Amino acid sequence: MTSTIDAVGTDARGRGISPRPQRPERTARSRKTRRSLARAVPLIPAIGLLVVFLVGPILASFYGSFTNSALTGSAAASTEWIGFKNYIDLFNSPDFPVAVVLTLVFVIGSAVIGQNVMGMILALLMRSGGRVVGAIVSTFVVGAWVLPEIVAAFASYAFFSSKGTLNAMLSTFGIVGPSWLFVFPMLSVILANTWRGTAFSMLVYSAALSEVPPEITEAAEVDGANGVKRFFLVTLPMIRRSISTNLMLITLQTLSVFTLIYVMTGGGPGNKSMTLPVLAYQEAFKFSELGYGTAIATILLLVGAIFAFVYVRALKSEVD
Repeated sequence: MTSTIDAVGTDARGRGISPRPQRPERTARSRKTRRSLARAVPLIPAIGLLVVFLVGPILASFYGSFTNSALTGSAAASTEWIGFKNYIDLFNSPDFPVAVVLTLVFVIGSAVIGQNVMGMILALLMRSGGRVVGAIVSTFVVGAWVLPEIVAAFASYAFFSSKGTLNAMLSTFGIVGPSWLFVFPMLSVILANTWRGTAFSMLVYSAALSEVPPEITEAAEVDGANGVKRFFLVTLPMIRRSISTNLMLITLQTLSVFTLIYVMTGGGPGNKSMTLPVLAYQEAFKFSELGYGTAIATILLLVGAIFAFVYVRALKSEVD
């Protein structure tokens, strides 16, 4: 006869049985899972907001890029699915490759090189300088950062215009300045955006430099390393994570710059300063082709995703 086990842990003959021991790794895994779920509960409202205000518009924009949506005409009243026609027209357009190249030039010139390098230089000056240096930096750099973008755009336009501040300063030395916004439009917007956003990089690097242990740099100085060697061989390797994080943030921010370029040059003259955000705006709202403009915005989103992927991989390799 076979014995059966009752609910209180004894068999049919009344003999007690010991419960089956659980595996330690399974118990630890279940506790870890419960802790992860408990920590994720407070994030549910934030995740919901991201889905509504970020993921939702992105999906709607992606869908719109496959339609003939427009502001006027029959397409405005009845939008139709047209497949990849917008993308085919976009890649056949002579303006699109120019806009892609100018967008990369703008991002590399004003973010990767301009804001990143100037932010590091100003952070070093702030660290070694006195109150006078701090007051000057606060006035001209941090002041530009806290200005609304539209105000900074008009200030930059007034500075680089043919009768603006820059040419007035050059005329005091007997130099006749060119019409910067017409002759050098990309250089003008790159310098303006560098001035506009350098303060963020400066603050990030100031915080990173303050975390470098002074005894390490002092030890390098005792070993005979001069200031330049200490900076490149000791300081930079210790703040490389801050550099990667700063580069990712300012790159993604610079990719979406629209107001500054549109106020200063409008993408012109011709298409000499036509970046992807300006091109998307003109196609969507100036020429009323919403679907076509949304396709350009989708390409811009993919470009940003590529930059973000590269920077995230760089950060992950540093952590590993």
